[in-house]
This record gives sequence, structure tokens and C-alpha cells, in this order.
Amino acid sequence: MFPPRAMPDQEVQYNRDLVAIKDWLSKQPHLPHDVEDILLRRFLSSCKYSLERTKRTIDFFFTIRSTAPELFCNRDPWAPEVRRVFEITDMIPLPNKTKENYKCFIYRLNTPDLDLFHFIDAVKTFFMLADTRLTEDDDIPAGEIPIFDSANVSLKFIGKINLSVLRKYMLYTQEAIPIRLKQVHIINAPAYIGKIHAILKPFIKTEVAKLIKFHEPNSTTLYKDIPQELLPNEYGGQAGSIEQIKRLWIKRIESKRDWFIKNDKRWEVDEGLRPSNCRDERTDKVKDLPGSFRSLALD
Repeated sequence: MFPPRAMPDQEVQYNRDLVAIKDWLSKQPHLPHDVEDILLRRFLSSCKYSLERTKRTIDFFFTIRSTAPELFCNRDPWAPEVRRVFEITDMIPLPNKTKENYKCFIYRLNTPDLDLFHFIDAVKTFFMLADTRLTEDDDIPAGEIPIFDSANVSLKFIGKINLSVLRKYMLYTQEAIPIRLKQVHIINAPAYIGKIHAILKPFIKTEVAKLIKFHEPNSTTLYKDIPQELLPNEYGGQAGSIEQIKRLWIKRIESKRDWFIKNDKRWEVDEGLRPSNCRDERTDKVKDLPGSFRSLALD
């Protein structure tokens, strides 16, 4: 639960910080108070134990979730739309970490049939997996490394993107979720990946853009940053098969079904009770944008 090799006096300070954050949270009338200790510890860790930064991030975390009911409400692991996402995507946190104590994560479409893919359902399910990790894994890594396999992503994917949801996704993953992003890898990148990246670029923070690396199909350049043995068998690694890892995480999400159903209301922000000194200019960023890319003409 603590950073590696934490000394006893450090642990005492970490616990004091946790108590301070819990005390602060209990005095915020607009925020939820029933929050798991492990999640609060993740906020402290990702914010480098700055109490003020932790407070701002917690507030934004719950605020953006409250403005996105399409992503954070009606989340039933047994629902047909979630089951479909489980079937056509592989979203797997890898079992072992790098020597720097970074956690790696692979996301890929396992079918080229994009008619089966629904953007909002996929993002919702992705966040269900993220919530499972954030509230259950006691081992807090020093950083996160997502690996996106774009082998089955065609230009048709652009027509699936919902602009409003994309913006919320990018805000939430870059500014609200309590992780420390260290690298981002796009593997099996096709020649047209630039067109898709151009859609995402306006929503990517400059410091995050610097972390992104593209890897051509059948290349081994990923192994310069990620030891091959940490990857699933299908990628020449030793972590087990994608199906084995995936089934483990689906079971964990399913076992959390009651939590997901009850959390629709438990983590809501009551804006009517928000103190005037707790307003954050970032909340303006989460207002819906009209339209999507469904009618976008492609070259």
C-alpha cells in the first residue's frame, strides 16, 4: 500500500496525510464521503503527496464522473452491451510490473468487424475495469503504461467516435484518474494511424503527447521499453494467454456487480451544495460538445 522501501517515519506521515484527506472530504458538502481508503491513497500517491493537489484532483474526479452518466451510471457487468464489449475487446492489466514498479495494460479490439463496436459502451466498460483496479488492488504502482494494439483498427473507427464522450474520456484519464502515466505505446500502427491521431490530438495534453510512441506492425521496438517476458504469450511473452488474464479480470468485475449498481448514486456530486471557494475552471471543460464523427467524410 506504500511506495517501495518506505521507512517507518514515512509510513506515519502517509497515514497522517490519509487522515487529513478523509477529514477534509468529510467537510465537503457537495462531495461523496463514502470513499475507499485505497482509492484515497492512490490520489495521494499520484499527486506526490501534495495535499492541495490531492484535494483538487479528488474534486475533479467526482465532478467529471457526475457530468458523464452515460459512462458511470447503469453499469451492470451482466448487461448485454457490457458482455459484448468483453467479447470483442481484450482489456487486460498485465500480472507483473517493470523493474521501475510500473504497471502495464494492453487494450485491443480482437475483431476487425467494427460494426460490433460501440464507442460509449467500450469506454464505460473500460472504466468499470479501471474502478475495479482502483478500489481493490492494494499494491499501488509507481506508474502506468498503457499499450494500445491497433492491428484491427481501420479508418472506419473514426466514424464510431463520439466527440463529447471522447473529450470526457481524455479529461478523465489525463486529469482526474489517480494514476501516474509514464509511457503510452501504440503497437501495430497502420499507415493511416496519423488520421486517427489527428482526431485525438486536440484533447491530448502536451506532457502526455511526449509520452506516446508508435510502433510499426511486426516490429520489436516495444521491447526497448517493455521487457518482452512481461507480455502475454501472444506477444512472445511469459505472462500467460490473453484469454486467461482476461477471464480473471472479467470474474473480478462480475464479483463487484453490487458495488457498480449501488455506486450510481453513491459517488454523485451535489452542485447545489458546492461552496463558492471550491469551483474549478476545469469543470467548464466537461460540458457536452455537439455531434460526433459519424458523418465525417474520409479521404
